[in-house]
Amino acid sequence: MKDCKRCLLRESAENDTFEAVRSKIDLLSEAEKAEDDLYRKRLEACRTCDHLISGICMKCGCYVEFRAAFRKMKCPNAADRKW
Repeated sequence: MKDCKRCLLRESAENDTFEAVRSKIDLLSEAEKAEDDLYRKRLEACRTCDHLISGICMKCGCYVEFRAAFRKMKCPNAADRKW
């Protein structure tokens, strides 16, 4: 896989991994899950971040699509939080 700055997992040719992450997100309870609009805004903010490479946040090692799905999570870049 080629490193893709500012690409989300679903765009980086890792379909199996994306599907696994997506299935984990689908298992979250409504109380845990961020609203769709908030989720999309978070992902768009991640796309502007230099720490995003091939869907992974280099600050924490998470798949951003998974981290952004949690209502109570926040951007791990304490010096410059995107969300």
